[in-house]
Amino acid sequence: MSTACAPALDWREARWPDARVQALFPCKPQAQERQVQLAGERVRLVLHACTAGGQTWALASADLVDPARVEQALNELSTSAAANIGAAQVEAADMHVPGATPNPASRRSRLQGALPDAKRVQMQLAVFVHGTTVFQATVVGEQVPDESAQTFFSALRFPA
Repeated sequence: MSTACAPALDWREARWPDARVQALFPCKPQAQERQVQLAGERVRLVLHACTAGGQTWALASADLVDPARVEQALNELSTSAAANIGAAQVEAADMHVPGATPNPASRRSRLQGALPDAKRVQMQLAVFVHGTTVFQATVVGEQVPDESAQTFFSALRFPA
Protein backbone atom coordinates (compact mmCIF):
# COMPACT_ATOMS: atom_id res chain seq x y z
CA MET A 1 0.00 0.00 0.00
CA SER A 2 1.36 3.43 -0.83
CA THR A 3 2.07 5.87 1.97
CA ALA A 4 0.00 8.61 0.36
CA CYS A 5 -3.05 6.37 0.54
CA ALA A 6 -2.43 5.01 4.04
CA PRO A 7 -5.55 4.92 6.25
CA ALA A 8 -3.99 7.48 8.64
CA LEU A 9 -3.99 9.99 5.77
CA ASP A 10 -7.51 11.07 4.82
CA TRP A 11 -6.76 13.47 1.95
CA ARG A 12 -9.20 16.34 1.46
CA GLU A 13 -9.24 19.54 -0.54
CA ALA A 14 -8.94 22.77 1.43
CA ARG A 15 -9.51 26.33 0.18
CA TRP A 16 -9.41 29.65 1.97
CA PRO A 17 -10.95 32.63 0.21
CA ASP A 18 -8.64 35.16 1.86
CA ALA A 19 -5.51 33.28 0.72
CA ARG A 20 -6.81 32.26 -2.76
CA VAL A 21 -4.81 29.04 -2.54
CA GLN A 22 -6.05 25.50 -2.96
CA ALA A 23 -4.38 22.68 -1.03
CA LEU A 24 -4.79 19.00 -0.25
CA PHE A 25 -4.40 18.03 3.43
CA PRO A 26 -4.38 14.49 4.91
CA CYS A 27 -6.43 15.74 7.88
CA LYS A 28 -8.77 18.63 8.72
CA PRO A 29 -6.62 21.74 9.25
CA GLN A 30 -7.37 24.20 12.03
CA ALA A 31 -6.65 27.91 11.60
CA GLN A 32 -4.57 30.13 13.85
CA GLU A 33 -3.22 33.61 13.33
CA ARG A 34 -0.67 35.85 14.92
CA GLN A 35 1.41 38.93 14.26
CA VAL A 36 5.00 38.22 13.17
CA GLN A 37 8.01 40.23 12.06
CA LEU A 38 8.65 39.51 8.39
CA ALA A 39 10.78 41.46 5.90
CA GLY A 40 11.08 44.38 8.31
CA GLU A 41 7.38 44.76 9.12
CA ARG A 42 4.80 43.32 11.50
CA VAL A 43 2.31 41.30 9.45
CA ARG A 44 -0.64 39.01 10.11
CA LEU A 45 0.36 35.37 9.55
CA VAL A 46 -2.47 32.87 9.09
CA LEU A 47 -1.60 29.22 9.69
CA HIS A 48 -3.70 26.19 8.76
CA ALA A 49 -2.32 23.00 10.31
CA CYS A 50 -3.20 19.46 11.37
CA THR A 51 -1.48 16.25 12.43
CA ALA A 52 -1.87 12.86 10.76
CA GLY A 53 0.31 9.82 10.18
CA GLY A 54 2.92 11.04 12.65
CA GLN A 55 3.51 14.30 10.77
CA THR A 56 2.31 17.87 11.13
CA TRP A 57 1.06 19.40 7.89
CA ALA A 58 0.84 23.19 7.63
CA LEU A 59 0.26 26.06 5.24
CA ALA A 60 0.96 29.60 6.41
CA SER A 61 0.37 32.85 4.55
CA ALA A 62 1.05 36.54 5.09
CA ASP A 63 0.19 39.49 2.86
CA LEU A 64 3.15 41.87 2.71
CA VAL A 65 1.30 44.53 0.67
CA ASP A 66 4.66 45.76 -0.73
CA PRO A 67 5.99 43.61 -3.62
CA ALA A 68 9.53 44.85 -2.92
CA ARG A 69 9.53 42.85 0.36
CA VAL A 70 8.38 39.50 -1.08
CA GLU A 71 11.76 37.94 -1.91
CA GLN A 72 13.21 38.90 1.47
CA ALA A 73 10.16 37.39 3.20
CA LEU A 74 10.50 34.09 1.29
CA ASN A 75 14.15 33.86 2.30
CA GLU A 76 13.29 34.65 5.94
CA LEU A 77 10.56 31.98 5.99
CA SER A 78 13.05 29.35 4.78
CA THR A 79 15.77 30.45 7.20
CA SER A 80 13.37 30.58 10.15
CA ALA A 81 11.99 27.09 9.47
CA ALA A 82 15.50 25.65 9.32
CA ALA A 83 16.47 27.46 12.53
CA ASN A 84 13.38 26.10 14.32
CA ILE A 85 14.79 22.59 14.02
CA GLY A 86 18.49 23.51 14.03
CA ALA A 87 18.83 22.18 10.50
CA ALA A 88 21.24 22.59 7.69
CA GLN A 89 19.54 22.61 4.31
CA VAL A 90 19.90 19.12 2.88
CA GLU A 91 18.42 19.67 -0.57
CA ALA A 92 16.68 22.58 -2.30
CA ALA A 93 14.97 22.92 -5.67
CA ASP A 94 12.87 25.50 -7.45
CA MET A 95 9.19 25.42 -6.48
CA HIS A 96 6.58 25.96 -9.20
CA VAL A 97 3.01 26.22 -7.92
CA PRO A 98 0.40 26.56 -10.69
CA GLY A 99 -0.88 30.14 -10.73
CA ALA A 100 1.81 31.43 -8.35
CA THR A 101 3.81 34.56 -9.05
CA PRO A 102 7.29 33.57 -10.29
CA ASN A 103 10.05 34.47 -7.84
CA PRO A 104 13.67 33.24 -7.66
CA ALA A 105 13.29 32.66 -3.90
CA SER A 106 10.38 30.21 -4.37
CA ARG A 107 11.79 26.81 -3.48
CA ARG A 108 11.23 23.43 -1.89
CA SER A 109 13.70 22.14 0.69
CA ARG A 110 14.32 18.96 2.68
CA LEU A 111 15.74 19.49 6.16
CA GLN A 112 16.87 17.32 9.05
CA GLY A 113 17.27 18.56 12.58
CA ALA A 114 15.95 18.26 16.11
CA LEU A 115 13.22 19.74 18.24
CA PRO A 116 14.06 21.57 21.51
CA ASP A 117 13.65 18.22 23.36
CA ALA A 118 16.44 16.79 21.11
CA LYS A 119 13.99 14.53 19.24
CA ARG A 120 15.23 14.12 15.64
CA VAL A 121 12.87 15.39 12.93
CA GLN A 122 12.66 15.74 9.20
CA MET A 123 10.99 18.65 7.45
CA GLN A 124 9.98 19.24 3.90
CA LEU A 125 9.30 22.89 3.21
CA ALA A 126 8.07 24.99 0.29
CA VAL A 127 7.95 28.78 0.06
CA PHE A 128 6.18 30.58 -2.79
CA VAL A 129 4.22 33.73 -3.56
CA HIS A 130 1.00 34.91 -5.16
CA GLY A 131 0.96 38.66 -5.73
CA THR A 132 2.15 40.14 -2.44
CA THR A 133 1.10 37.14 -0.31
CA VAL A 134 3.89 34.78 0.73
CA PHE A 135 3.24 31.14 1.60
CA GLN A 136 5.11 28.50 3.58
CA ALA A 137 3.98 24.88 3.29
CA THR A 138 5.58 22.35 5.64
CA VAL A 139 5.48 18.70 6.61
CA VAL A 140 7.34 17.87 9.83
CA GLY A 141 7.76 14.53 11.58
CA GLU A 142 10.21 11.97 12.83
CA GLN A 143 10.02 10.62 9.28
CA VAL A 144 8.48 12.44 6.30
CA PRO A 145 7.68 9.92 3.54
CA ASP A 146 8.50 11.40 0.13
CA GLU A 147 5.31 10.09 -1.48
CA SER A 148 3.04 11.72 1.11
CA ALA A 149 4.96 14.99 0.97
CA GLN A 150 4.81 14.96 -2.83
CA THR A 151 1.02 14.52 -2.69
CA PHE A 152 0.78 17.57 -0.40
CA PHE A 153 3.13 19.86 -2.34
CA SER A 154 1.99 18.89 -5.85
CA ALA A 155 -1.66 19.72 -4.98
CA LEU A 156 -0.88 23.37 -4.13
CA ARG A 157 -2.36 25.75 -6.72
CA PHE A 158 -4.06 29.04 -7.35
CA PRO A 159 -7.20 28.41 -9.40
CA ALA A 160 -7.82 30.85 -12.25
